[in-house]
Amino acid sequence: MPNTKHIIALIKKDVLLETRQQYTLYGILLYLCSTIFIVYLSIGQPEEKIWNALFWIIQLFVCVNAVAKSFLAENKGRMLYYYSIAGAVDFVIAKLVFNLLLMLLMSFLSIILFTLLLGNPLNNIFIFIGIALLGGGSLSLVFTFLAAIAAKAQQQAALMAIMGFPIIVPQLLLLNKISTIAFAQVVQEGLWQMIFLMLGLDVLIVALAIILFPFLWKD
Repeated sequence: MPNTKHIIALIKKDVLLETRQQYTLYGILLYLCSTIFIVYLSIGQPEEKIWNALFWIIQLFVCVNAVAKSFLAENKGRMLYYYSIAGAVDFVIAKLVFNLLLMLLMSFLSIILFTLLLGNPLNNIFIFIGIALLGGGSLSLVFTFLAAIAAKAQQQAALMAIMGFPIIVPQLLLLNKISTIAFAQVVQEGLWQMIFLMLGLDVLIVALAIILFPFLWKD
């Protein structure tokens, strides 16, 4: 069973490392700001479909840079230490929660930069903010799960690409379809069904991570 104290301690550890080292955080912020600024210089303020597509494409690559390396940064010595003080379930839940919070922050910053530089074609900005936070959290869960598996393999990058493609593409298509509702003047039908489907996928990813990671943890 998960130990709440261990999970909170591991989350605090990740937060402390990020605030002390800051290389990863500043690198992600630099990537996010420079990418959106280059898009602004290239195409100015695009129409809503391009705006929406660019948002999710940038979110994908921000998530790869922010989340996917979380397990790969842990060396064998640290993993052995975590193995001695916490269980596999506690460790993977802590990683899922930390990466989820980090990606929620990046998603919110992305919305601010997009609206400042690329305009605001949204008719329902609060709906889009909710969808963006949901989507960013969903992407973080998927890539945390993939990084947990890839960290135990020798070909980490190749394995993540092979496993991630069939999972990420349907998720991005679903997010793109859900987010188009925020551009409409009237809230369309089917919004909650698609949101519940996305939440169901998130629950499935978390369940798979909790079930499968303990088998990798022993190695």
